[in-house]
Order: sequence, then C-alpha cells, then structure tokens
Amino acid sequence: MNPWIAKAVILAATMVMMAIRAPHGHRSRSVKVAKSYKTPLETGLLVLAWVGFFVPLIWVASPAFWFAEYPLRAGPLVAGVMCFVIGLWLFYRSHADLGTNWSITLEVREGHRLITQGVYRSVRHPMSSALLLYSVGQALVVPNWVAGLSNLVAFAVLFALRVGAEERMMAHQFGNEYAAYTARTKRLIPRGW
Repeated sequence: MNPWIAKAVILAATMVMMAIRAPHGHRSRSVKVAKSYKTPLETGLLVLAWVGFFVPLIWVASPAFWFAEYPLRAGPLVAGVMCFVIGLWLFYRSHADLGTNWSITLEVREGHRLITQGVYRSVRHPMSSALLLYSVGQALVVPNWVAGLSNLVAFAVLFALRVGAEERMMAHQFGNEYAAYTARTKRLIPRGW
C-alpha cells in the first residue's frame, strides 16, 4: 500500500486532535488557577509528549526516518484508524465532560469540582485512555518504527510518571469524595485497570 495513505490519516488525526483541544484550552484559561502542582518533572514530561506527537509530522514532511520504514499493510491500517476514531471521540468527551476544570498541567482552578459523570463515571483518566488509543492507532498506521512508536513511548513515560501526582493532587483537593470515587472506578480501562 502507498505510505501516503498513512500520512493522510496522520495529518487528519492531528488536525482533529488540535481542533478538539484548542477551544477547551482557551475556555479553561478563562478560569483563574487556584493552586498549581506544576513541577520541573511535569514540564519535562509535557515536552516529551509534544515531541512524541510531532515526530510523525516530521515523518510526513521529510525522509528523516527513512531507515526505519516498513511496508504499510491493510490490517494494521484499518485497526489503527479504528483506534484513532474511538480515541478521538473519547478525547472530545473527556474535554467536554471536564469543562473548565481541564488544564494541560496539574492545576486546580477556582470553583474546581470533582467530575464523576459522563466518561468519568467508570474511568478516572479517560483522557489518558484516549491518548493511549491514539498512540496505539499511530503505531499501527505509521509504517515506520521511529515515527510510529514515538507517541506510544512518550505516552507510556508520561502516564507512568504523572498519574500518581495527578491522583495525589485530586486526593488532596477532594479528600474522602475522591477516595470514594477511586473505590468505584478504574484508572484507564473500565472494569479492567
């Protein structure tokens, strides 16, 4: 199969992700931050996430990773597109359900409340679930070992090093209400983990 099919899919998924995030970022910035939990580690993790997100765009635009190419196959392409579709829908729902409580860094906003409805009813980190699906989709769609896996590797490191800090922040902010919420929900996969 022609690798330009994968490049078109990556460009489309990137544009959809940016279109989802942009208005939510603008809206959440309109609410004052009450407390920031941002650390140098988190800043580094966010930079890593951006690198993982943009490496496939370098692959689309240049032959920089030519040495890691392999043939594009229909099965992984279709499975990857399905991961993208589900992941982007979940990404949208996560932002919509959080409303102005969302921020790219670990912050508590004025009037912040614990969201337990919508996609947050059964998963504490549905945005991470969405990013995992997106990353798996990218790994399946991009026929390049570097560009295809870049987002998945970045996400794995980000999730492993950030989720604990996020949960500590929420426990500090919401106490017993958050403890009860964690007792009835899973971190990433409903009825799983």
